[in-house]
Amino acid sequence: MIPNTPLPTTEPPPPKLLDQVRTKVRLKHYSIRTETQYVNWVKRFIVFHGKRHPKDLGAAEVEAFLSHLAVDGNVAASTQNQALSALLFLYRDVLGVDLPWMSEMIRAKRPARLPVVLTQREVTLVLDRMSGVHGLMARLLYGTGMRLMEVVRLRVKDIDFERAEILVRDGKGAKDRVTMLPTALKALLQTHLRTRRVLFDDDLAIGRGEVYLPYALASKYPNAAKEWGWQYVFCAGSYSTDPRSGALRRHHMDEKLLQRAMKKAVQAADLTKLATPHTLRHSFATHLLQAGYDIRTVQELLGHADVATTMIYTHVLNKGARGVLSPLDAL
Repeated sequence: MIPNTPLPTTEPPPPKLLDQVRTKVRLKHYSIRTETQYVNWVKRFIVFHGKRHPKDLGAAEVEAFLSHLAVDGNVAASTQNQALSALLFLYRDVLGVDLPWMSEMIRAKRPARLPVVLTQREVTLVLDRMSGVHGLMARLLYGTGMRLMEVVRLRVKDIDFERAEILVRDGKGAKDRVTMLPTALKALLQTHLRTRRVLFDDDLAIGRGEVYLPYALASKYPNAAKEWGWQYVFCAGSYSTDPRSGALRRHHMDEKLLQRAMKKAVQAADLTKLATPHTLRHSFATHLLQAGYDIRTVQELLGHADVATTMIYTHVLNKGARGVLSPLDAL
């Protein structure tokens, strides 16, 4: 009789490096955009060095890659710094390597640029050429000072019509803040939400009314994903597959649609300024300071951690350079 011999156990192969990067990014609750960018930079770094494993590379190879981006790729300083952040994340958080050269890596110096700001007349020209949902979103950007993605990700429950407030959830730096709801937009928003509610009810009727919830809220509140209050105010026109969970549902509107609509409006208004949706936020801050509101109030409305960031708008307040009269005009 042949004794029973245990079958040899084979351990599953370790996850691939890029999968390890994705897992670590999600563990730290970074956004899907950060995950995509970090994975892309790690992949480009590996390909640049002939598909060698990063463990076999060091400071010289990282510097060579960053120099290639600056010299051959002619990328901006912010892009170069983003690549460096991705590589530091790879070595420290994924590979568990913390070498002396990592703390000595010098980030590219970002040029100090003044923001593009529209005058009130120019804002009117642009907004008059934007209608429908995109027009409403652009007016929210200028009327509240929210960032582009904060408007795009706005949820129904975060609009308080009685208090005329909008609660900005999980803004830049994972911070919440409160900004005003312009009286001029109340009726427009309420009309839009009535139309949005009909679409939500139709989605519910066919079992597609579930919305994405951040962090572990879906587990903590199982029914919240199908509640009206959690729905995006500005939703996509069709369903899409969540790249992380694989769920098919209606996500928020693609921000590129608003960017394109804004670009068309700026061109139609015959403006030479390179104005984007973010320019409306800059204009919001500048016009509040022009109206006499103190800089601390504007700082809170914008959600800046440091008042020094808000101070940049004081550089565009005065007419001309620091309000100085040109000697030519004195002739």
